[in-house]
Amino acid sequence: MEQETTAQTVLDGRTALGIELGSTRIKAILIGPDHAPLASGAYSWESRLEDGLWTYHLDDVWRGIQTAYAEMAAQVKERYGVPLSRPGALGVSAMMHGYLPFDREGRQLAAFRTWRNTNTAQAAEELTDCLGFNIPQRWSAAHLYQTVLNGESHVGQLDFLTTLAGYVHWQLTGEKVLGVGDASGMFPIDPATGDYHQDMLDRFDGLLRAHGHSFTLRQVLPKVLPAGASAGSLTAIGAKLLDPTGTLEPGIPCCPPEGDAGTGMVATNSVAPRTGNVSAGTSVFAMAVLERPLSRVYPEIDMVATPAGAPAAMVHCNTCTPDLDAWVHVMGEAAAAAGAGLDTTALYTLLYRKALEGEPDCGGLIACNYYSGEPVTGLSGGRPLLVRRPDSRLTLANLMRAHLYAAMATLKLGMDILTGPEQVALDRLTGHGGLFKVEGVAQRLMASALDVPVAVMDTAGEGGPWGMALLAAYAVNRAPGESLTDYLSRRVFSNVRESCLSPNPKDRAGFAAFLDGYCAALTVERTAVNAL
Repeated sequence: MEQETTAQTVLDGRTALGIELGSTRIKAILIGPDHAPLASGAYSWESRLEDGLWTYHLDDVWRGIQTAYAEMAAQVKERYGVPLSRPGALGVSAMMHGYLPFDREGRQLAAFRTWRNTNTAQAAEELTDCLGFNIPQRWSAAHLYQTVLNGESHVGQLDFLTTLAGYVHWQLTGEKVLGVGDASGMFPIDPATGDYHQDMLDRFDGLLRAHGHSFTLRQVLPKVLPAGASAGSLTAIGAKLLDPTGTLEPGIPCCPPEGDAGTGMVATNSVAPRTGNVSAGTSVFAMAVLERPLSRVYPEIDMVATPAGAPAAMVHCNTCTPDLDAWVHVMGEAAAAAGAGLDTTALYTLLYRKALEGEPDCGGLIACNYYSGEPVTGLSGGRPLLVRRPDSRLTLANLMRAHLYAAMATLKLGMDILTGPEQVALDRLTGHGGLFKVEGVAQRLMASALDVPVAVMDTAGEGGPWGMALLAAYAVNRAPGESLTDYLSRRVFSNVRESCLSPNPKDRAGFAAFLDGYCAALTVERTAVNAL
């Protein structure tokens, strides 16, 4: 009977579809009226380093989206016996920032430059000085201005500049729009208007004119929309892009496209003041929704917005789990060579839990996990390192704890600004992402590292794609005047179970000792970047 009811729900279109393009996976998830997942599909991909820049090819974007959608639709057919022809709402999210430029005919003018690139230091510094607002290297405005400083010829043909989520939404709907959260990673948002900050736009336009360009920044940026706003509907062309089989029908209402930071906030119910979340996967970032503005500009802190437009402070670190994952993979190879092969889940569980047996200070081991540049610590490039003194205690438990600590260390340096000089009050942080998949391990260590309680919900594994599906559902189901905060608290998270761990004094002291060594070892990291 339950299967029949769900089948009718699918046929009636009382569902919402969220698609998210993350750094390593593209995922599609369909939810029902109770906001619980009904089916999902995924596609693994990775960025390419081409001509010194990190990029993804747009044909890979569509290959991945179609694969993830097809797997999700096949699950619907298999589980409920009906085709997925018309979800009730649709939303797209993706990794934030970067540079995707197009000309008037919609032709791509340059390779997609992702958030991972750190070639925009000059532009970021000049814009921060000019605007009186921190413009990180990965922001779209920094990428654009760097192309101006470089004298790249394609800038004169620029008609539209967007993010990856904005690009996909544009192709699906024909609408050049962006959710305010994602837009806040392109250019500063004025909290009073929920739109790009006009005075700062004027200053940026002055820089463009000084370099001989006549277009204005507003002319080429997407229109900004808050959560809940209508952002067009799926066109016939868009339906074919998503589902080449022709089963998917056009006309599905679409919500504003968002960035992965915003969907992470939604997926952890962290959109109200004094709430915050940590998203830990390929990169790691913490968001804190503010009660008041920060006292000054910090190069380590991004000022962005929630999907509803409220100001939020972000600490973003380019690298989190890649080096940790590489070491787990090596351990798996060793186990397989010894005839004790483990599947991926069992391997991660074994090694993460082993870390809890390690000494609180990792026995003096120091791991630096940088795969690319890290603006928070001023590194222009990355070289993963493992450093130890002759008297350090190299054990499996200490090694795994050191790599888990390394995934959190740079985040701690940025968070200390918020919780220290700025006295930002956080009741707790809610974690989600791959780092938290093994229950109780990264959660415990991060609570002690950041010195704030860390909660993990039962829904933590659903992540950003689920958050995007929630935003799509909110756009079509919200009551008049119902805020995103109220919708999430009352309709989505009222019965969600969670665990919350407080800082452990021994772990806290051990991490502090590790961090002292980590900061000292950054001199070694800088030398390695220059020498290798």
